[in-house]
Amino acid sequence: MNNNIVVRINDCVVSKDSVLAYGHFNTIHPGHIRYLKYAKKQGENLFIALIGDKALNDYSEFKFNQRDRCNALSLIGIADKIILLDANELSLVVEKIRPKLLILGKEFESSNEEEILRSIKIQKKADRGLSFYGGDITYSNSELLSGTGSEIEIKRKKEFLAVCSKNNITLETLYESISHWKNTNLVVLGDSILDQYVACEALGMSAEAPVIVVKELESKNFIGGAGIVAGHISSLGANCTLISVIGNDLNGECLRKKIIEAGIKDGLEIDSERPTTFKKRYVVDNQKLFRVSKLEQYQINSKIEEKIINKLEEIAPDIDGIVISDFVYGVVTENVLKSINLLAEKYSLMLFGDVQCSTQVGSITKFNNFTLVSPNEREARIAMQDKDSGLEYLSNKLLSLTKSKKLIMKLGPQGFIAYEKDKNGHYFSQSFPALSVTPIDLAGAGDSLLAVMATGLSSKQAMLTTAAIGSCMAAIAVETLGNTPIELDELREKIYSTFEN
Repeated sequence: MNNNIVVRINDCVVSKDSVLAYGHFNTIHPGHIRYLKYAKKQGENLFIALIGDKALNDYSEFKFNQRDRCNALSLIGIADKIILLDANELSLVVEKIRPKLLILGKEFESSNEEEILRSIKIQKKADRGLSFYGGDITYSNSELLSGTGSEIEIKRKKEFLAVCSKNNITLETLYESISHWKNTNLVVLGDSILDQYVACEALGMSAEAPVIVVKELESKNFIGGAGIVAGHISSLGANCTLISVIGNDLNGECLRKKIIEAGIKDGLEIDSERPTTFKKRYVVDNQKLFRVSKLEQYQINSKIEEKIINKLEEIAPDIDGIVISDFVYGVVTENVLKSINLLAEKYSLMLFGDVQCSTQVGSITKFNNFTLVSPNEREARIAMQDKDSGLEYLSNKLLSLTKSKKLIMKLGPQGFIAYEKDKNGHYFSQSFPALSVTPIDLAGAGDSLLAVMATGLSSKQAMLTTAAIGSCMAAIAVETLGNTPIELDELREKIYSTFEN
């Protein structure tokens, strides 16, 4: 910790050109970084008032004490001063330093907390600036502009190892956890997709119209959608049944064959009224040009729905959990969800849910009382109709609304944040960096992460241990083009190379 920037309230002096930020910063994650970087740009000096261990209300218990939280903040290198509060006495700091701007998280805008209201009143009475900021919503990464790929990779690896060290996660811990997966039995339910990648050679631009001209070289089919989640689970050594719907067509036959070859138990139903969902991507030198999809998005009919429910009821007594991979193409109906919740209650099953709705209309909030839900930030904000709140507030609001026990908030190239409720009923979070710096294909990261989280948690291993393994798994998934089930030996090797000095 840099003691030169750490002060107590009594040591504070007037700093009229300063910007004052405030928070508990229990675990630093990308949402905090966005907030602090914005605050830093607003003035000459950034002061952070860090809530103390004696704070009341929502801050009565922390996973890490103030010294640890202060150390984490100082290592980021953004703050000019970190002011240690005994509790949450922000108003005293506002009176002491008289900042030109007080920046609070968006969640404080409607706060009735006495200390917040007093601080705002002091700032307004002095005619000084006040802002509520939730953090810019970013879904891409500009990190490569500030360093080489190898430098960033080393930096992220250090961040990952620091997270593991802080949570007492060792290489041996991860290997031991993986060894129990072979005894896990899961069902994956959702929309199956046959993905086809067409490798092309770029010939240039058409002379007749502004159209890119390519020459088709070869094509390859992959399991997609819910099928690849099941494929990962099976390849990792667990037992997995895929319950889904295909059409009465050649693509359906191809998909069924690939599923059986992947060691997945076949629970596919044929719906002659709809085609097998098929996505064809044209690629030049690992760069996707465009995608053509053949699909239907209406719900399955009542006969197919009944067959799926019957199959779930038949399998439920012998499984540990159900994974829902919903692409909103009609398989995960309201009746199917109701049946899953009843079966989970009856047989004490774990439930894991992910809704992928980049071009479809869906919402993660339809999953209630799940063990874990796993949206990306964009999906969470759309579902909650909230584009302004900070990540921490947004995530906790989603957990509360869905009554889920755990949450993975996916942040694309920024990694993800794992949330879990502790024994006292408080949620705590831990950020994990994306270990792959220059990914080839981002499409499979979320599916591979969901597969590990479901497998690990169903085998009774700890949330953060599972998340650490999931971080390594996602790094493998994005380094190859197309969805290919990741083998257990590949995962072990990735974990070993990440821990290797």
